[in-house]
Amino acid sequence: MKKLGSQLIVEYYGCDEAVLDDTNLIKQYMLTATKKIGATIVGEVFHHFNPQGVSGAVIIAESHLSIHTWPEHNYAAVDFFTCGNSCYPRKGLIYLKKVLKANGELVKELKRGY
Repeated sequence: MKKLGSQLIVEYYGCDEAVLDDTNLIKQYMLTATKKIGATIVGEVFHHFNPQGVSGAVIIAESHLSIHTWPEHNYAAVDFFTCGNSCYPRKGLIYLKKVLKANGELVKELKRGY
């Protein structure tokens, strides 16, 4: 298999409900995580759901980062998809665990390619 990229699929548990429902904080945290992994931001979009929850994506030159939150379950699902070898997504994973105030996480890694 020719590796073109890797994808970390992360589930954060026991997160702070107020943080997970704050669109501005989630956006700030995702943009900071993107910078921490060494990626180049080319665009971003975030949306707050009614009555609660946030979804967002940061498009990077190397692929994307995305998040969806369920404040009522203290849960967030995050995707770090990077191509090439210039990014370090595990740095972003550690940072998000801290700022989301998660008690735990489950990480799955996929190698992308053909």
